[in-house]
Amino acid sequence: MTDIKLNYHKTHFLISAPDIRHLPEDAGIEIAFAGRSNAGKSTALNALTNQKNLARTSKTPGRTQLINVFEVEPNCKLVDLPGYGYASVPEEMKLKWQKALGEYLQKRECLGGIVILMDIRHPLKDLDQQMIEWAVSAQLPILLLLTKADKLSQSARSKQIKMVREAILPFQGDIQVEVYSALNKVGIEKLASRLDSWFTAAFNIA
Repeated sequence: MTDIKLNYHKTHFLISAPDIRHLPEDAGIEIAFAGRSNAGKSTALNALTNQKNLARTSKTPGRTQLINVFEVEPNCKLVDLPGYGYASVPEEMKLKWQKALGEYLQKRECLGGIVILMDIRHPLKDLDQQMIEWAVSAQLPILLLLTKADKLSQSARSKQIKMVREAILPFQGDIQVEVYSALNKVGIEKLASRLDSWFTAAFNIA
């Protein structure tokens, strides 16, 4: 079967949920976007869908406090998960987000892949590595998206990609690494192509 080709520009907001009990039915295929609070998840989603305000962005990291679900077309959804790591919020709220995040990752049957976004200048922090370990153990395909690529020169960018690709070898999972810049529109087509292949593979298995 050839890859499904989705039009991500048609993506629309579906629901915000505080936990998995408030999410839509566990059916179809969902691909999750995860990352530290300042990794640029919302900006990356907006660039992919060519919509300025689809996902909320803020100069204050940690604004994504809920599980936000977007529908590309019936049975194909993108999920913006609460950011982990740095966020200037009360500890109690941080723990609540972590619980919602953990539950989603462990119990959501329709999860077909995970995009882990990392600032290209500060990749593979402890929490990023924990997320990779979890996704590998769940046998999920992973795309490590090195965001804010416009902040580095071409040579520095290449150096970071090489370093990350070497560092993830011990994880032994289905992991790909790409660079991304919402500002310069770098990596958008590669991201869309990867998502298409995951949706296709997940539907074939289903």
